[in-house]
Amino acid sequence: MPNRHTKDQLLNQLRDGGQMTGMDKMRLVALLSVPAMLAQLSTIIMQYIDAMMVGSLGAAASASIGLVSTTTWLFGGLCSSVGTGFSVIVAQYIGAKQNGKARDTLRQAITVSMTFALIICALCVAIHKQLPVWLGGADDVVKLASDYFLVWSLTLPVMQLLYLSNGMLRCSGNMKVPSMMGVMMCVLDVAFNCVLIPRYGVVGAALATSTAALLTAVTSMTYLVTLSKELKLVGHSLHFMPRRDDFRRAMKISLPMGVEHIVFCGAQIVSTIIVAPLGTVAVAANAFGIIVESLCYMPGYGIGDAATTLIGQSIGAKRRDLVRSFSVLTVLTGIIVMSILGVVMFVTAQPLMAIMTPDLAVQAESVTALRIEAFAEPMYAASIVVYGVFVGAGDTLVPCVMNLASIWCVRIPLAALLAGTYGLPGVWIAMAVELTVRGIIFLIRLCTSKKYLRKETETV
Repeated sequence: MPNRHTKDQLLNQLRDGGQMTGMDKMRLVALLSVPAMLAQLSTIIMQYIDAMMVGSLGAAASASIGLVSTTTWLFGGLCSSVGTGFSVIVAQYIGAKQNGKARDTLRQAITVSMTFALIICALCVAIHKQLPVWLGGADDVVKLASDYFLVWSLTLPVMQLLYLSNGMLRCSGNMKVPSMMGVMMCVLDVAFNCVLIPRYGVVGAALATSTAALLTAVTSMTYLVTLSKELKLVGHSLHFMPRRDDFRRAMKISLPMGVEHIVFCGAQIVSTIIVAPLGTVAVAANAFGIIVESLCYMPGYGIGDAATTLIGQSIGAKRRDLVRSFSVLTVLTGIIVMSILGVVMFVTAQPLMAIMTPDLAVQAESVTALRIEAFAEPMYAASIVVYGVFVGAGDTLVPCVMNLASIWCVRIPLAALLAGTYGLPGVWIAMAVELTVRGIIFLIRLCTSKKYLRKETETV
């Protein structure tokens, strides 16, 4: 019976220039993808539980968190994108078996990321009282939203540590520990919610998430710097000052992602404005539909994380053949998984919505929306995983422009056009069309670029 190689053995084959069979490659994709998918799933579960527990406090409590949710996503995503550039460089150094340079990059990443997080934290604290007013919050919501946002703002440096440590571990090939950290944070968050929400309400929800994040971040960072085989800092140089070349390379990757995140948030706000005039039922159905659909696309992001790791390490090891192989395997895996989940979502849309809300009108609108979206899942998967491939290669500028052009030139105009005639289904038709277009253009670039699938691939 053939020996089944472990993940570490397969990654060593990749870095050492060893031959890898088709089964070896598929096994490595699976070994990296499954833990990453579980990590994404635990995040979604935590969000669901948070929403349900806060919902028990009443409409004003739920509205206060919803009011600032786009802002928290904006600033949280900006912090995460800063560390991504350094993580990609680390993956390439590890692939080249230059662990000393990888550790050096990690030290620089800690300095730059934490400095950025502290600046964003100070900005958020400064605007926390006025933000809910600027967003048009009702009188009974403003104070709650302000308090929630303040606690969230003070947690940003902690979240930055968590983003950075988990990202670095994933790019080193360690998907298991970040997955365990996701589960740990989910369990802690629920436990702290049970204690703090009844006593402190909305602020208790923020404190619960902050405390869970703190404990998880400390655990993850401790593992990274003391136990990670490739990246542990204990016993090595403690030089943390950024170097110009590495900083420039990291920002070349991170800046387009940060700009993309800002503009994408703007698109979400415009989408909300388009849906709002359709009425309370449509707004509620749209929100519930987005929540349920996330169960379909989050596995795609997990596979995309695996693609980033594999492509980054293959490029560092100068394995042009593996860049091609892993690009194809990860993209196909993502398309297959999300296609299956799309079918499941289409079939089970009605019972899923019955769990979310007892309102029959909301259920009907949500079911229609989900069944429309199910047809877009294959190409949505393609766009997610191909983007992960591009990030692993440090190629983010053009993909970011493609993402934003697709959303602003296809989804937003089409949604505005169809909403008046078809209501909420028109908005979701626009979304499905745009996601399909996005997947197609990402696949075209993957297949035609010399960096990825073509035989004359050059090291990037």
